[in-house]
Amino acid sequence: MAGIWLDVLDEIARTCSAHGRADLLQTVRQKRAQLLDPTLRVLVIGEPNQGKSQLINAIINAPACPVGDGRTTVLPTVVRHAEAPSAVVAQAPAPASGRPAGAAEAVTVERTPVALNQVAAGVAGMVGRRPGGGPAYVEIGVPRALLGAGMVLVDTPGTDEVAGVGGAAPVAAPARADVVLLVSDSTRELSVAELNMVLHVMRSHPNVVVVQSKTDLVADWRAVAQRNRQHLVEAGVPVTLIPVSATLRLRAAAADDRGLNAESGFPELIARLQRDLAGKANHLARASVQTVARTVVEQLAAPLRAELATQETEEQSGPISRLHAAQREVDELRRCSTRWQNTLNDEIGDLLSDIEYDLRDRTREILRTVDEAFDTADPLVAWDTFQDWLERSLIEAAEANREWLIQRCDWIARRVAANFNRYGYDVLPAWSMSMPDDIGERMPELQRPTIDRFTTGQKLFTGMKGSYGGMLMFGLATTLAGMPMINPVSVGIGALFGGKSIRDESKQLLRRRQATVKTTIQRHVDDVFVRISRDCRDAVRQVQRMLRDHFTALTEELQAAIVQSFRSAKQEADTDASLREQRQREIRLKMTRLAALYEQAQQLTGVRSAPLLLEPQT
Repeated sequence: MAGIWLDVLDEIARTCSAHGRADLLQTVRQKRAQLLDPTLRVLVIGEPNQGKSQLINAIINAPACPVGDGRTTVLPTVVRHAEAPSAVVAQAPAPASGRPAGAAEAVTVERTPVALNQVAAGVAGMVGRRPGGGPAYVEIGVPRALLGAGMVLVDTPGTDEVAGVGGAAPVAAPARADVVLLVSDSTRELSVAELNMVLHVMRSHPNVVVVQSKTDLVADWRAVAQRNRQHLVEAGVPVTLIPVSATLRLRAAAADDRGLNAESGFPELIARLQRDLAGKANHLARASVQTVARTVVEQLAAPLRAELATQETEEQSGPISRLHAAQREVDELRRCSTRWQNTLNDEIGDLLSDIEYDLRDRTREILRTVDEAFDTADPLVAWDTFQDWLERSLIEAAEANREWLIQRCDWIARRVAANFNRYGYDVLPAWSMSMPDDIGERMPELQRPTIDRFTTGQKLFTGMKGSYGGMLMFGLATTLAGMPMINPVSVGIGALFGGKSIRDESKQLLRRRQATVKTTIQRHVDDVFVRISRDCRDAVRQVQRMLRDHFTALTEELQAAIVQSFRSAKQEADTDASLREQRQREIRLKMTRLAALYEQAQQLTGVRSAPLLLEPQT
């Protein structure tokens, strides 16, 4: 009879061991030993003053548990069969530090006999218990046929919380009971705490009965029972409710009144307990294994579900995330490389144009000054002074142009370096510009232009030509008046014409000298412009190559580091994905086995409970 459920229970134990859950394994082993024990352990729980002790006395028809006179049950009371009435206080040693759960039962308990008239004091914890010891309980032996058939009744201290039910001693834990009787009197309906108590107990125990006691005290106890059954249905608790009266039961036993006994409700309760005792090895054991399977599978599946959910989260924030970040870094470096090259080329192109325009503008200003000066000045007189000014002005223009060039190159270097700001360190190169220190030595020498001078002979010859024509013209005119051709008038007029010719020729020679000087200076300034422009272009190209080489090397260095990081991240992501996939397969395989184990346990009774959620919620 025990073969099927026992195989399932052993499989549950092996599953607990495979998952490394020693605590669950200990619980399963205890449940196995309990189910193989033919004794039916009945645990009576409930809130204080509900008639639990009197209920046990009425079941066995003997005053085993102390009642009345305001007595309080402090220690659990175990009522079992004995040939003669007896009572002992059993106490386990104090739990040692580091002792695993359940180890207290493996040691020998200390048993202190208690006189029958001291049972009430023993239950109240006043006698037989050693201070500083471990959990204790009172064991009472009564010669009764019902107990002799293998039934053990456990009376527990009154409590409003299920956690307190087993707090006094391990014998009072609901998980170690075969049947749990929750006692609630008929003076009121089931409280919220009692309903929560039933729900809590049923998580680990399949066989729970609600006993509505003290029906003899309430005239409409049937209405209370009906409302209680309705509360149980609404709470989703599939338990049986049995109304009883311990007073009527004991009175019927004293008077041997079968009708009164039937009215007490105890025949139904005792029949239920006897059926459970007879069916412990079959139906009751199967239901218990089903409950154990559900509890174990839930506890084993919970960390697996959490691990799957964690892996899904880590997939977004772990190596895969770092791989995506490394890929973004590679793409960003590629864009950065394009940006700094475009910036460098554009700024260098603008610089060449601006430097040439600046130098051209400065030389044009010099040429305008030259034109204005030699529109009135005579090169014969002002050349030496002007030559010094011209050379000095050209040097100043070249130096100003070079200074501006240096500032612009520094600005360009910083502008290009700004593209690398996101990488968190200074990438500005220690650049330099190779240009002649002495600009004056680099300028072409200004040759003195060939300037025509108006010599004395030339003046004499020019004056003679001018005077001859004037004298001849006026001499002929005077001959008409009867005067000789050469007369004082013609001679005076000739002298005037000769002076005018000398002055006109002197002005023409001055304009030719000025034009010659302007042309000479224009060519010289053009030569200076060409040479300085070439030096500036060479310097700009040098700076461009230097910046290009520096930032190219920097880009390659960053690229090598980022590519290495990308490869490491990809390798780590591949390894992590492989390990995660392998672990997910293992988890899903374990979940499949847990589901199969749960399904196998469900088939023991043919009554399926609510399905388990084994897959993680999304």
